[in-house]
Amino acid sequence: MKKNVTVSEQTGMVQPSKLQLFSKVPEVTIFFWIIKVLCTTVGETFADFLNFNLGFGLTKTTVIMGVAFLIVLFFQFKASKYVPGIYWVTVVLISVFGTLVTDNLTDGIGVPLELSTAVFSVLLGLTFLFWYLSEKTLSIHSIFTIKREVFYWLTILFTFALGTAVGDLYSEQLGFGYLKTGITVIIIIACIFLAWKVKLDGVLAFWIAYILTRPLGASLGDYLSQSKVNGGLGLGTTITSVIFLVAILAIIVFLAVSKIDRKSKSERTKTNQANGNKQYILTQTILVLCIFLVAGVAGYIWRSQTIASQTNSSQATLSGQLTDFIKIENNLQVNENSHNFTSAKKGADDLEHQWDTSEAKLRKIDDTTWTKIDGTIDIVLSAVRSSNPDASRCKSALNNSLSVLNEANK
Repeated sequence: MKKNVTVSEQTGMVQPSKLQLFSKVPEVTIFFWIIKVLCTTVGETFADFLNFNLGFGLTKTTVIMGVAFLIVLFFQFKASKYVPGIYWVTVVLISVFGTLVTDNLTDGIGVPLELSTAVFSVLLGLTFLFWYLSEKTLSIHSIFTIKREVFYWLTILFTFALGTAVGDLYSEQLGFGYLKTGITVIIIIACIFLAWKVKLDGVLAFWIAYILTRPLGASLGDYLSQSKVNGGLGLGTTITSVIFLVAILAIIVFLAVSKIDRKSKSERTKTNQANGNKQYILTQTILVLCIFLVAGVAGYIWRSQTIASQTNSSQATLSGQLTDFIKIENNLQVNENSHNFTSAKKGADDLEHQWDTSEAKLRKIDDTTWTKIDGTIDIVLSAVRSSNPDASRCKSALNNSLSVLNEANK
């Protein structure tokens, strides 16, 4: 980074021409949001591809993507200006890694999604607070120092982790489904856009939309990749990942050639938003946070009560509730023993669909046991859906899962 950048001690700004030269992030255009959603979708599907299709497992997938992310992040920090290829590859990898962080907490350690949502909300809030106290602005149009870039990428990581936790909480645990969750997110983003057009602070609107694109992208990815039995289009994680990666590459090439995301006409105006009426912006921020908190908690309570009302007193335990899953896994075992991997993979789709559909109800009955069973089913799906299924691995995974299911079903 060159040393001759003139920065105002009072505003933390540089002249617009220098902002163009030294900014490490792109101008926010329609292409920014398109590629952001594409990256988010890839974060969902590519992680599933490595975990299930290639059979790496959650832990190994996380390590691989974490190392890849750190390597690319090193080159992003080393660059002296915004480079489309490096920047967007970093976003793709941080989207995958951020997704995996939450998945590890939920599936690997058994941390409740409610706790993950709360923790990542606090971490994101603290990052914003320290960023603002240090730099007096949260605008992405002022990312021209190492410190600001550190805050920026830490914020991005927490937005992906938080978006994953919130999306999974409502779409899976509370049973809204990815399609309904996606539609709801689109409506909220549209409301934020209209509020920004009226008077909502641009920086505040940007970060809200940035967080919400995570569950939106996940919904899109799952809708495209999930089997038709699961309510998706059945493209699979491989095809979906390839389609979106090609689309991302095409846009990156276009941006590198056209430089349209570096031709800003209003950097000074956008950066100045952070230095406007601070009291007014603070009031807006508190009001928006309260609206999201009240709506989120109310929705959570309403849905939890609805699920609870569907669970009568005779369903105080999982006993007798898991018979259908035991039958599916027994059929899977028969297909695996006869090396009928095509039928086994169809059975895996049915197992996943039935398990996801019943998640909200079964978790309400016994969350601890559900989490334990969910972990064994994930291993079964990974083994059966592997591009080169290993008979012994499939047998071991099914035996373990059936043992847990039978014990809980007594």
